[in-house]
Amino acid sequence: MKERIKSIDSLRGIAILAVILIHTTTRTLEASGFDLPAFSFTLFLNQISRFAVPLFFVISGLVLEFSHKEESYWSFIKRRFSKIFVPYIIWSLFYYFLVYNENHDSLVKVFLTGNASYQLYFIPSLCIFYMAFPFLHKAYSIISNKFILILITASQLAFLYRDYYVKGFELNDPIRIVLMSYLFFVIGMLAARNIDRINLFVEKWRKILPVIAGVSGIYVFFEGWSRYLSTGNYLSYYSQWRPSVLVYTISLGLTLYYYFEHTKLRSSIIAKFSEHSFFVFLVHVAILEAVWQVVGKSIFDIFRGGIPAKIIFDPTFFMVVTIMSFLIAKYVHKISKSSKLLG
Repeated sequence: MKERIKSIDSLRGIAILAVILIHTTTRTLEASGFDLPAFSFTLFLNQISRFAVPLFFVISGLVLEFSHKEESYWSFIKRRFSKIFVPYIIWSLFYYFLVYNENHDSLVKVFLTGNASYQLYFIPSLCIFYMAFPFLHKAYSIISNKFILILITASQLAFLYRDYYVKGFELNDPIRIVLMSYLFFVIGMLAARNIDRINLFVEKWRKILPVIAGVSGIYVFFEGWSRYLSTGNYLSYYSQWRPSVLVYTISLGLTLYYYFEHTKLRSSIIAKFSEHSFFVFLVHVAILEAVWQVVGKSIFDIFRGGIPAKIIFDPTFFMVVTIMSFLIAKYVHKISKSSKLLG
């Protein structure tokens, strides 16, 4: 089973890389004035990375169910929250006072919604799933019933469709995020108890799953492109909460899982990224802002005129932010107990 956990670690590493790519390309699109026709490659990179946060919810549900041990509710909450609560508070204060200091929300609201910085919204949503998990675990036999699963899946697809295509839910984070992602968390729980069946499934469909992932990824790209051009709403491509992204996330996740299970890459540098993934998740936006202000914006203004330069800029920006974030994480983690404070 430890080998399988290594594959999950590799998936976590891929997901954090995709999060960074979303944010670096988003900065490029903002700087371009949302000129999608001129920055189609940037949008492509942005859209094919949209599996990242949904996959994190899948991994969260899987790891919680896989590692669950019998304990009291409050012991579970204390154990799980101790790993994320202190780093979340420290980094929220850091972004609130030093990076995005024009935020006019109160500290209490910032902590509850995760809007001290735009990547932090994930944490309050995850905390809600943590609080619900012991009850979901006890109700597993009900949740795993095929008719209940059909109901859960149908309701999630309906919510995603309504939010993306009809009218967005007027709910504040983190409630809205939970409403958009509960199926991903449940899928993770189911996966934890059905690893052997998943192995058989991905082995049988190993040639078809990459095709589904590729086609759905391309569809996600064109969907975001066309919806923005027809509506003018940038949330058309900012959102990862769409029916198409659900299909893309599951098919890509299964494809990558099979690949990591059957290659030595599951113990490669990608898997090692996951050791620092939480710290990198928290710090990378600060690194992005620093790189952008010091050199990124100036280089972008030079590069934006030519097609070859546009293709070079985004991978370079991504690599610089990624390398700096992981190097900082690596050296900070050498300090005793730093991970408990900073993630």
